Amino acid sequence: MDQIRASLQDSLRLQSNDQLAEQAMQACTRLGFEIAWANLAPLDPAPDTTFRNRIVTIDRSDPAHAPFDMMRTRVLQSMRQNGWTSIAITSPTASCGKSLVALNLAFSLAHQQDCRTLLVDLNLKQPQIGEMLDVNAHASMEDFLKGDAPIHDIFLRYGDNLAVGINHQPVQFSAELLQSLEAAKVLQDLRLRMGPDIILYDLPPMLSSDDVTAFLPNVDCAILVAAAEHSTFAEVDRCERYLSERTNMLGVVLNKCRYCTD
Repeated sequence: MDQIRASLQDSLRLQSNDQLAEQAMQACTRLGFEIAWANLAPLDPAPDTTFRNRIVTIDRSDPAHAPFDMMRTRVLQSMRQNGWTSIAITSPTASCGKSLVALNLAFSLAHQQDCRTLLVDLNLKQPQIGEMLDVNAHASMEDFLKGDAPIHDIFLRYGDNLAVGINHQPVQFSAELLQSLEAAKVLQDLRLRMGPDIILYDLPPMLSSDDVTAFLPNVDCAILVAAAEHSTFAEVDRCERYLSERTNMLGVVLNKCRYCTD
């Protein structure tokens, strides 16, 4: 009986030690995330810039923020239910407003305090996120994806839970870079260091290059942004079918709709 009691006590001690070790590792991981986020320079977009570029989800004074908040909630629910973290945001062609949708979704997610979000400008041939926020980065996204620039040279922090990856230098051979093993390693390291709940990748239009095809293996799901009175049904159908065959399709966002208030 004494031997059984001693064995049980030893087992409980081992379990307790394992639990303490696991808790210590989790605490170290959380501390690492906090340090990584604290090392980012702050992002404080000017009100006139956000007003001019229709970024309506920062202060939410414009009624147009409501559809983005509803999209945020649906996106969060789908991501959490499926255990997904990364989203490709693309469009059939240019001028659909996908970068604006990405920005408004990102700032809407920033209001969700228990959700850490990264927005990464991977429209490498025609980067727009930095221009729309009127900010710049210390290095190019190309250097970052090649492992030649650190996270804090590319990302700016808005509040405590949104970081935006800025690019200012177009990349000529962007598809080759996006599907490179080095870029995949860099993005995996980004996730490990920053611990995001959601990563939004602003990608180029689908019908203008093979960049989206090159990058799709790196994401869990996709959002297709179409523009009312601009995108054709054939374009949307073609792109939606293509995305559905290669990743999980979160949905199609119809942008630039005319609406009136009650």
